[in-house]
Amino acid sequence: MLLQYNNLTIRNATADDAEQLALWWNDGTIMAHAGFPNGIGQSVQEIADSLRKDSDQTYRRLMIEVDNHAIGEMNYRNKGNQTVEIGIKICDFSKQNKGIGKIVLSMFISALFRDFGYQKIILDTNLKNERAQHVYEQLGFTKLRVNENSWTNQVGELQSSVDYELYQDNFINYANRI
Repeated sequence: MLLQYNNLTIRNATADDAEQLALWWNDGTIMAHAGFPNGIGQSVQEIADSLRKDSDQTYRRLMIEVDNHAIGEMNYRNKGNQTVEIGIKICDFSKQNKGIGKIVLSMFISALFRDFGYQKIILDTNLKNERAQHVYEQLGFTKLRVNENSWTNQVGELQSSVDYELYQDNFINYANRI
């Protein structure tokens, strides 16, 4: 995948991105919302080896860039039945709360519907991540359910999540070029 809109780029992550991903994924301040307040503890080599197994048909990690500088990552997983599960993380805190997430999600979602033929997009987020929930709902996602105390993070704290789904008819695209 290679998507561009103004100064924003979404591209397939490669083994060359493993060092940057390791920095982000092993930083507990970045990964706490995903349940890893101590980071995930993966080496650059482990991440590089894993990235080499990515496939457009099954699972793919992607880099988000602003002016050719990596600021975050996205991923998608084919769940079958024309359904895809997505995730996004703006890892550079200085780029959060600037509307970038809504635009790159618009670019990404457009491509998943248009180029990959998915009919439904699903995702979940931590119940505490109200900023993400607001963005998802602006894009047209429907909240399906809140899963109270449904999982435990890496330090044993109970966490709650919110499940969302999106169909193309409900999608509100904020990247008007797509």
